[in-house]
Amino acid sequence: MNNGAEPFDLASLIVAHDDGNAFDAVVPPIVQTSLFTFPNYDEMVASYRGEKVRPIYTRGLNPTVRAFEEMLAKLEGGEDALGFASGMSAISSTVLSFVEPGDRIVAVRHVYPDAYRLFGTLLKRMRVEVTYVDGRDEEQVAKALPGAKLFYMESPTSWVMDAHDVGALAALAKRHGVVTVIDNSWASPVFQQPLSLGVDLVLHSASKYLGGHSDVVAGVVTGSKEIIGRIRAEAYPYLGGKLSPFDAWLLVRGMRTLPIRMKAHEASALAIAKRLQDLDVVEKVCHPALANRLPAGLNGTSGLFSFVFREGVDVRRFTDHLKLFKLGVSWGGHESLIVPAEVVLQQKAQPNSAHAFGIDARSVRLHVGLEGTGALWNDLEAAIAVSQS
Repeated sequence: MNNGAEPFDLASLIVAHDDGNAFDAVVPPIVQTSLFTFPNYDEMVASYRGEKVRPIYTRGLNPTVRAFEEMLAKLEGGEDALGFASGMSAISSTVLSFVEPGDRIVAVRHVYPDAYRLFGTLLKRMRVEVTYVDGRDEEQVAKALPGAKLFYMESPTSWVMDAHDVGALAALAKRHGVVTVIDNSWASPVFQQPLSLGVDLVLHSASKYLGGHSDVVAGVVTGSKEIIGRIRAEAYPYLGGKLSPFDAWLLVRGMRTLPIRMKAHEASALAIAKRLQDLDVVEKVCHPALANRLPAGLNGTSGLFSFVFREGVDVRRFTDHLKLFKLGVSWGGHESLIVPAEVVLQQKAQPNSAHAFGIDARSVRLHVGLEGTGALWNDLEAAIAVSQS
């Protein structure tokens, strides 16, 4: 689905970050230290006054983490970025920097389940109201925005993969002075750059495609210097979700292959989605590229989508017969994963977006990895055959 144009010049970013590495190393070093000392009293005073930006303590600033933040900011077209120990730490710190008791958030339906739980637990205790809207219905969004403090988006959305016109929604929010935030984990900067569409802040669960190897848990937010500075000052130091130097190093490694990996995920997932669409046992395939067209600003698709079985398919037998697709909740790495909605719907202890927004119990979410289209399709086809017998 990519139009062939490169959304960013990754090669120049790699060169820029390699330039000046110790001993001319081709990989940036891991600065594994908790604190940094000062050569003299005046230098320490200048740092504490903010007159000189330099590392003091790794929870506040670390060179390896900073290398990741700068790289991600450039990939997304932001002026600055902040790395976190998880995607939820990035989401929580960002949201809490902009809301107070009595404020209201507008959020699209089918947001990431843990974001939904954050809104329904901690923010509810803070008396922060959340209004959910269908992001495809711009009139509904426009009616909900007046008086809101924050507009929280995903596009495409979790599970059902609804793709929105992000630029149009950002413009609506701007008219009402509402800060816009989007989780861009699904598309990555390769296929969608929301800041260029007018969004204020872009979030990532960096554990997903940015890392790409299922060996790191991290998050990041990027935007203007002013707005990132607010998060850095108001929530970042006190919630403690600091990204470690080693995890930042793993993320820099992962982003070097990001465009190649994303195009491979896209091609394989789209081929499998089209084949599933042709099966009699499949009622519906939720993949943005199977709609009439992708919305403006979305220049490609990733490896994550879902489909809905017709009645008569034993989902348990289907999943247990799979060999290459593993049962697992995350996505974005080299491996292919599957999650049945039947399992998700059994979680009732906390607010559950699957119940709130009506996910079909016969739906299955797939993450198509890098094992190869033919082998993955054979795995699915064999499991589907067994599930009907």
